[in-house]
Amino acid sequence: MTRIRIIGGCGSGKSYTARALSRTYGIPYYETDNFMWDRSADNTRNSPEVRDARLAETVATESWIIEGVHHKWGTLSFREADLIFLIQPNLYVQDGRVIRRFIKTRLGLERGNYKQSFRNLYVMLFEWNRGFKKESIPAIMELTEEYKTKRIIVRNNREILKHVGRYMEEASLLKAGNRNH
Repeated sequence: MTRIRIIGGCGSGKSYTARALSRTYGIPYYETDNFMWDRSADNTRNSPEVRDARLAETVATESWIIEGVHHKWGTLSFREADLIFLIQPNLYVQDGRVIRRFIKTRLGLERGNYKQSFRNLYVMLFEWNRGFKKESIPAIMELTEEYKTKRIIVRNNREILKHVGRYMEEASLLKAGNRNH
């Protein structure tokens, strides 16, 4: 049983890391965007009740990786997580990833969760990412303060992979030790 919550701004590496961990450890991963948005219609949000029910359903499962920028309504995932990662990469690296993803989806080389527009690119770079750093990170730190023993602040996905690798190794040793007693 492993439950991991990854939070960070646009282009911080959340999705990439969640997919990598999922492949390595066989843990299903979920995007908070898919709790938030009704994917059957363009630009339509789920009601808070639907969103919260989907999150609660996921959190109630044995193992999960939940990644996403959303934090105000994600308290349940913080409480139930074994590990909480807050990714804070260099802002220029983050912006470069956002631009690269924008180009790849516009060229049809990568599938995106939403329609990429120049307006959307501007919003991600100059409103969301700057706002995340200035406003969301302090809010996330406050929101997760009571879980600080399992909150880990990292600069990149390699740090998360290393932490999770150690955590999984320790869990495996603990489990093996329990079987021998």
